[in-house]
Amino acid sequence: MKRVLFGLAIGAAAVVVAGCGNMGDKSTASAEAPAGGAKAAAPLVAKSGTNTGGRVTFDQQAGGTLVTVSVTGLAPGSSHGFHIHEKGDCSAPDAMSAGGHFNPTGKPHGQMSSGDHHAGDMNNLTADANGNVRVQFVMKEVTVTPGGTSVIGRAVVVHKDPDDYRTQPTGNSGGRIACGVVAAL
Repeated sequence: MKRVLFGLAIGAAAVVVAGCGNMGDKSTASAEAPAGGAKAAAPLVAKSGTNTGGRVTFDQQAGGTLVTVSVTGLAPGSSHGFHIHEKGDCSAPDAMSAGGHFNPTGKPHGQMSSGDHHAGDMNNLTADANGNVRVQFVMKEVTVTPGGTSVIGRAVVVHKDPDDYRTQPTGNSGGRIACGVVAAL
């Protein structure tokens, strides 16, 4: 009986030691799992004479970047194009200072949930009966951490009209009614 217990104890110790083998090796851990926990936010400011405002947050997770959107001041039931733009500049009254859609991979404009599209293309926002939007979704083409696909220093723009997901390069989504610069939290 003692031999069996001793054998089990040695086997358990071997499992514990094997499980701890890479604890101090940070390069192995980071190579196996993408960095997570990086967060950013963009407060949306009204543009083009509207009352539209809100906040967009970005939370990098293992499966992509979780985007949480809260927008107010829209017409009830209305739909609006929604994009990440290349420049973090919302200084112009019409937000044209934010430049074009964020497109680091040179793809055509399209719908986020199907086929090729700009990294900054997101699906249309649809306001509820009170003119508000509350939605969450995951983007796989952008990150919060530094690099060529990072949203930090970019702008988030709500457009006047819905995106048709076809017209190049903008989706024919009209003027810019809210804009916010994305900054790390």
